[in-house]
Amino acid sequence: MKIASYLRICGYLGLASQIQAQEYQSHFPPVEFQARWQRIFEQIGDQAQAVLQGAEDPGAFVYPRQGNDFYYLCGVENPGAYLVLDGRTRKVTLYLPSAGRPRRAPLNPAVPKKPTWERMLSLDDPDKVKRFTGVDEVRSVSELKAFTAGIIYTLFSPAEGLAQPRAAANGRNQKIAADYWDSRVSKEKNFIALLKSRHPQTELRDLTPLLDEMRSVKNPREIEVMRKAGQLAGQGLNAAMKATKPGVYEYQLEAAARFVFLDHGARLEGYNSTVASGVTNISNGHYCFNSSQLKDGDLVLMDYSPDYGYYTSDIGRVWPVNGKFAGYQREICQVILEYHKTVLSRIRPGARVRDIMADAAQAMEPILARTKFSKPEYENACRKMVTTGGGVFSHTVGMTVHDVGSYSRAPLKTGQVFSIDPAVRVPEENLYLRVEDTVAVTDKGVEVLTAAAPIELDEIEKMIQSGNRARER
Repeated sequence: MKIASYLRICGYLGLASQIQAQEYQSHFPPVEFQARWQRIFEQIGDQAQAVLQGAEDPGAFVYPRQGNDFYYLCGVENPGAYLVLDGRTRKVTLYLPSAGRPRRAPLNPAVPKKPTWERMLSLDDPDKVKRFTGVDEVRSVSELKAFTAGIIYTLFSPAEGLAQPRAAANGRNQKIAADYWDSRVSKEKNFIALLKSRHPQTELRDLTPLLDEMRSVKNPREIEVMRKAGQLAGQGLNAAMKATKPGVYEYQLEAAARFVFLDHGARLEGYNSTVASGVTNISNGHYCFNSSQLKDGDLVLMDYSPDYGYYTSDIGRVWPVNGKFAGYQREICQVILEYHKTVLSRIRPGARVRDIMADAAQAMEPILARTKFSKPEYENACRKMVTTGGGVFSHTVGMTVHDVGSYSRAPLKTGQVFSIDPAVRVPEENLYLRVEDTVAVTDKGVEVLTAAAPIELDEIEKMIQSGNRARER
């Protein structure tokens, strides 16, 4: 498919966003970080310091993406930075590395050029750093030689990077440690070991649980960023639906969505895309090769979201390659959709997950009873989804697609964000189908952050068919 034709089909020709170069994030003002620091000071007390390591320099021509906890506390993307919160003075110091690259003579003296890293916050202008972050002091990393508090808090868990939930980071570290010809300790363990060896009298404590608790409930500014991430995810899937037809490759649907992300300011991906067509690919819940050709009569399951301002979402939709759900496809997908909506309508602050699921199961009984299933295997699978939940209340979502914190063990709170992800698996036919959205608990109930993508089956068909009509014009 020619790019001009694709852009015309998706409605983006001539509508590319005019995104200006930006040296520093603008979603969170200094008062946001200062409020977070105060919560830490209240927890660590007046005799302790907290120290966080920033992400290391990637050492490659890739965009340097900061670790989530570090970014959460100051918004600074510079690799090699350190943040120190001193509970004794209630002062915060940001330590930045020098640019580390020699300046080159500008081609035009009237227009001085700086190395790429210096487009970020720099030691050259500490007042600017203070203005953007709210920190009390800005110093060089070379000055960070010792800590004087008797108690030091730091992260014992691995820092989450791009598209990297903590469980994945832990798994990577365990594999490295178990590799006989590698056996490196993680960056976090190495830092802890250095703190212990250089400050043997100091007590080390884990800052992770405190930050997990803070991050588990999103405030209005975070919800606003996540709302944008969710909108882009939905619009990206819409573009993929419009580009769908027999003969197109899975990776072309990914490209359609990725263009939307980039065109609206999301430079990175929240996680590796799943664009699975056909029973075999779809049955692998996290299929990621995206190399198969779409065939008439098959379904597509797509799950893909951007990393927008260090926040993401999670979305999943199933649609027919030829634009029309076949009998069994509509049959099963409609039950999943009904269960999805039944659960959503019961989410509110103070409700418990187990009570919502029990109430939803009861409400689904007449729907299941009146559904004319073409095979008993389909009915059994749908009933099992409702009985077990079928993954309907899934993981938390935030700075990573499987975010820190939990929500299912206590009454729901305003600001909690998680995935609603009901799925049906028919083992006899290796069928697997799901419908997924990212939702936020609000004061009045729930907001679907990924609602930009249609969920009703008729609306999905119309979306695909609109792309077909645009190609014919």
